[in-house]
Amino acid sequence: MSKARIGIWLIGAKGGVATTATVGLIALKKKLIGDCGLVSQLSQFQHLDLPAWDSFVVGGHEIRAVPLFGEAMRLATEMRAATPELIARCRGELQRIEQRIRPGTARNVGPTIAKLTDMSLPEKETPRETVARLQQDIAQFAEANKLEHVVVVNVASTEPPVDVGQFPPTWAKLDSLLAKQSCPLPASSLYAIAALGLGCSYINFTPSLGAMPPAIDELALLRGARHTGCDGKTGETLLKSVLAPMFARRNLNVMSWVGHNIFGNMDGRVLDDPANKQAKIASKDHLLGDILGYRPQTLVTIEYIQSMGDWKTAWDHIHFNGFLGTPMTMQFTWQGCDSVLAAPLVLDLVRFTDLARRRGETGLLRFLASFFKSPLGVEEQCFDRQFQMLEEWAGEGKGI
Repeated sequence: MSKARIGIWLIGAKGGVATTATVGLIALKKKLIGDCGLVSQLSQFQHLDLPAWDSFVVGGHEIRAVPLFGEAMRLATEMRAATPELIARCRGELQRIEQRIRPGTARNVGPTIAKLTDMSLPEKETPRETVARLQQDIAQFAEANKLEHVVVVNVASTEPPVDVGQFPPTWAKLDSLLAKQSCPLPASSLYAIAALGLGCSYINFTPSLGAMPPAIDELALLRGARHTGCDGKTGETLLKSVLAPMFARRNLNVMSWVGHNIFGNMDGRVLDDPANKQAKIASKDHLLGDILGYRPQTLVTIEYIQSMGDWKTAWDHIHFNGFLGTPMTMQFTWQGCDSVLAAPLVLDLVRFTDLARRRGETGLLRFLASFFKSPLGVEEQCFDRQFQMLEEWAGEGKGI
């Protein structure tokens, strides 16, 4: 395993996914937990020179003034996602990581996320000044911890949707917009620009805009950086990407597919805003038509139920036609701890992305499509075929 020191810079560093990933990384370093849920630990990837767990140093940006250890303890006391004993054994490391978390930005994130802000954030910055400040934080983190590379991971709350077509297609023209207060780029894209402009890697685990504009992809290529995303695929959509190919390959006509989702964590609270919810629903709903080759009637609902905490429940009803035109039904219930499903994928993505860097890969990392609901630059939506892309990439070269 590679022993180079690698930084993980988490956007939304004290949110549920980031905190769970941080606790999990500490627990892996201490050998307090096993490797269940970690794709990078599968046998077909063991020949790869992936970074060892003790190679990673964690820092990040945040807009909420809450203690990291307190958020971690909530995983045990409120979310029932870990034991208090496990969190207590991670306390010292969590407190040290707390010192490496800096104020982020809430620029163009929409009113629901903006209301969560209780830190003192600069109010009169231009987007260019915001990018410079974020870059200074990341650069100081890398220098202070003697890091060979930093991987920036966006695990912040979902922003309202933004029309990517409104942005100029080249980096030179988009760069000129950063000097204007009226620039419509949201925080997720400013983080992406800050990371890629420094030559860092950027992973968008959310459905927010991030590095989606072609001009930001051009920036990655100009700086020899890399990015991937968007929107981590962890639950109901993962099942859709597995089940829909079954209907297609058996020539069973899906007439309708309805999915109802309830959960009560911070993500659920933000998605209770119809504007933020729109971005998530679009990410969850598009893949059925892509897999089936036609578009059945679909309905996706997301409802905030506070008492559910981090535990997500989804009910799906699939109405399909079989031989003789006979209508039939498949139903399933998916229940899982949202952050616990997502956190190991964050760690996997960081390991694979850093290996891609050492292989000299730049720009969009398409081979990571299986991790995302809406993978950029990839039309294939079947999970097994997406996963084959990862396996084929892993088989290239000599493990590095």
